[in-house]
Amino acid sequence: MIRILLADDHEVIRSGLKYFISSIVAHPVIHEAWDGNSTLEKVKENEYHLIIMDLNMPQTNCFELLSSIIDLRPGSKILIFSINPEDVHAKRYLQMGAKGYVNKNASASELAKAINTILEDKQYISTALSEALAENMTSKKTDNPFDNLSAREFEIVQQLIQGRSLTDIRYALHLKSSTVSTYKGRIFEKLNCKNIIEVVQLAKLYHILPAGM
Repeated sequence: MIRILLADDHEVIRSGLKYFISSIVAHPVIHEAWDGNSTLEKVKENEYHLIIMDLNMPQTNCFELLSSIIDLRPGSKILIFSINPEDVHAKRYLQMGAKGYVNKNASASELAKAINTILEDKQYISTALSEALAENMTSKKTDNPFDNLSAREFEIVQQLIQGRSLTDIRYALHLKSSTVSTYKGRIFEKLNCKNIIEVVQLAKLYHILPAGM
């Protein structure tokens, strides 16, 4: 019996996914979550063959949620299903332990392929992402300055461009004030920006802004 967890704050998307999954997986047991807390509660209570997770859920830090799931259930098979651009976000989540990344604008056939591939205990990488990764490895460089940020720095820069204060970030990520300030300085240096306004402008240029902004 295949147990699947759907973590998405939109009920209509969860309903659509349940119907779709039932058409490609025989007799699945499907549970639902709508934010980080409910997702972790389900993961603590059950072991899933597949977790399909959105990146934009209310009061949810997606980086921290992914790390917490893997800590609780090492070897978890997580498919990121998000409207966020694949070429910007996928590599980071795959490096953190996700098994695949599918954009919500993808075709039904691609989503089905991703689900079946991950259920077979393989990593799913789309053709477009595979080509982009191969090109990056060949050139050993990138034109996108945000690619030079570490996972934690990228997490913090997303908080900054949403207008959150250093204090808010400190509590959200459970960091010391001095640590957050140090990360902010490194981010500005790596992006060659003098202030948050320049960071936001750069984020717009490279499509880094979170969905909805």
